[in-house]
Amino acid sequence: MELKWLKDFIALADHKSFSKAAESRFVTQPAFSRRIRALENWLDVNLVDRNQYPTHLTSAGEAFIGQAHELIEKICQSREHVRSIESSQDQVMLLAQHALTVAFFPTWIKDLKPLIKDTTLRVDTGNLHDIIEKFLAGNTDFLLAYAAPINTQQTSSDPFQQLSQQGVKSLTIGYDTLIPVCSVDIKGKPLHSLNNDFSQSDQQQTIKLLSHPSESFFGQLIDRECLPHLSEKINFQTICENALSEGLKALTLQGDGMAWLPKSLIVNELDNKQLFDLSDSMMSVELTIKLYRIREARHPAAKMIWTHLQHKQTSSSG
Repeated sequence: MELKWLKDFIALADHKSFSKAAESRFVTQPAFSRRIRALENWLDVNLVDRNQYPTHLTSAGEAFIGQAHELIEKICQSREHVRSIESSQDQVMLLAQHALTVAFFPTWIKDLKPLIKDTTLRVDTGNLHDIIEKFLAGNTDFLLAYAAPINTQQTSSDPFQQLSQQGVKSLTIGYDTLIPVCSVDIKGKPLHSLNNDFSQSDQQQTIKLLSHPSESFFGQLIDRECLPHLSEKINFQTICENALSEGLKALTLQGDGMAWLPKSLIVNELDNKQLFDLSDSMMSVELTIKLYRIREARHPAAKMIWTHLQHKQTSSSG
């Protein structure tokens, strides 16, 4: 059983609508419905009468509302108790997207080492929705995540809407670009690019695509910002989906197809001409790298990191 299921159920009881409750929880309605069903399966009872409109709870559902509130309160109390014990330990906790831990984090933290000295830095990775939810629960000092331009964040379930709530602060600490790339042949020519004579043809060209899942952060950006501009030119044949950019990078290097990847992740491969940048014929997406915090730092090292980065941002903007 997951804490978010209980929070979802309370939201549903309050809003009496799956769509409104899903919006309040910053998830899509299908995902929200699956989580309510998962809670019912765990309890082995029906909490919602799906034959009535507007949404009504069953008698079991009505009885469970109070218990759900109590469970959440007890879980939070337990968390605070454990956190008070852990806060005495010498560690800073950070949540980060997978790609950033590989491509950006090592160099970034190297510059901060003099500040944290012997302090243990604990890094947990995950997909954007999950790490934001864990971050907002107050279980970590920092969140390290990509942020896209404002005009790309258009859905009610966008995770960044959660980070706009009061109390969450952020600093811009870097930049990246999501670029289209493919492997090259023995002559150094791209294996999966548009044909040179394509402009003279009325037919679509088929290109094999190695894709991030459509529900992932990168997948949503690509679907919204890149593919619509190419739909008349290219028929993309998705041959593999992988939420991990490192996995797509490996497949791209062995010539299985083209992919949109963070430039920071493939700098060496571009320099060594193992990968070909297709940005001249396909869209790229500019990305900002941000560090978030939701409360005052528990550990002196975390406070020093934030203060140092604040000063650095102020100096660069000045």
